[in-house]
Amino acid sequence: MKSKALKSSGLDMIHGPIWNKLPLFALPVAATSILEQLFNAADLAVVGRFTGKLGTVCMAAVGANTPIVSLIVSLFVGVALGANVVIAHAIGGGREDQVHIAVGTSVLFAVLAGCAVTVVGEIFAPLILKSMDVPEKVLPLAVIYLRIYLAGLPVIFLYNFEAAIFRAVGKTQIPLLALLLSGGLNVVLNLCFVIGLHRSVDGVATATVISNLISSAFLLWRLFREDTAIHLEGRQLKMHGRVLKRILRIGVPAGVQSAVFSVANIVIQSSVNSLGAAAMAGSSASLNLEALTFWIFNAFGQAATTFVGQNDGADCPERCRRVLSLTLIESFILCGAMMGTVWYFSNSLLGLFNTSPAVIHYGHIKLGMLYSGYFFAIVYEVVSGYLRGFGISLTPAILTTIGVCGVRLLWIFLYFPTHHTFRQLMLAYPLSFIVTAVLVCAALLMLRPARRRERA
Repeated sequence: MKSKALKSSGLDMIHGPIWNKLPLFALPVAATSILEQLFNAADLAVVGRFTGKLGTVCMAAVGANTPIVSLIVSLFVGVALGANVVIAHAIGGGREDQVHIAVGTSVLFAVLAGCAVTVVGEIFAPLILKSMDVPEKVLPLAVIYLRIYLAGLPVIFLYNFEAAIFRAVGKTQIPLLALLLSGGLNVVLNLCFVIGLHRSVDGVATATVISNLISSAFLLWRLFREDTAIHLEGRQLKMHGRVLKRILRIGVPAGVQSAVFSVANIVIQSSVNSLGAAAMAGSSASLNLEALTFWIFNAFGQAATTFVGQNDGADCPERCRRVLSLTLIESFILCGAMMGTVWYFSNSLLGLFNTSPAVIHYGHIKLGMLYSGYFFAIVYEVVSGYLRGFGISLTPAILTTIGVCGVRLLWIFLYFPTHHTFRQLMLAYPLSFIVTAVLVCAALLMLRPARRRERA
């Protein structure tokens, strides 16, 4: 069926070849996410190398917060995907008025939701960290870092919703540009606060918040200057209940799907904490390396969501099927290359965060365990993104909760107490990847959304 999609889109997703456009969309998204991850990596590296004898403790304090930060941000990144799908569907169907309504609602919701989570988080920050069994010598610094980071949530949420808006029209390079600017600033501020002003975790947390403020302000400025369908005007900053409901109907399950990883990782982090500061530091360093691969296939999952959203809006189910197969193939190729590269240089890369042999040892173990199951993770991430593009968000969220959270929690509470080593704990990762991939693929075979669209 010939599409009536808006012609002002940055990337034409419903005409012509798909294979060459998927990387054009996904790679800037992956680069953006990796750059965001480098905010945390920069924090770890600076406090690990430039705070003297407190280096390992400061690194452990930042690392102890990583699962909490990931939980909060992942939830709202998922909700932002709801805005992405709604806007992409309206773009594909040529409904420019609906695009404007969704953009205004998304921006306003991001700021208000960020403020609400900040207030709640500031109240419960110490209790959350204590419940994770953070060691007493690490706890005070961990609380300081978390409180400062929470204060910046409104601008962090705003950036992620703005990025989802630009990605809905294929303009993935603009969020990347914003992060390039703010990421460079983050590194400079980290060094200024820690080396110049002799601060520790409070300095790197403040640098992260300032950097996120710059990136969100830049994207907001670009939205007001856009000459495409996503152009924003002040009068459009209104909360439209029906549109918000659609965004949340798709986005909340997607957010839950992303957040369950963090929930399970918080429990795993609590178990890692019981193994000492070196294990905590090694686990945190490894997390920043494996993220280089994770964000690639996560980006292809987002590409599947956006491409399917536009093509579904334009009534092109056959192109939706091609999106799925091509996304899987390209994800396997690029992620395989990244894993091989990181693994080959893993000892040197881990040494950038901390030169302690014990820290490098633990980081190497975790990296190997994660990589052993990552091809299964690629499958469920891309298939989930494909289903989400059709508006099917709850099913993959439930299955991911069962496969990721369920398997990891059972492993920790039933197996780990009698096999109390770091290597045995890390086995929870590949096992959960395999189970989740099987469940999500079974759902795809049962639902067959493209075929149902053809029949409809």
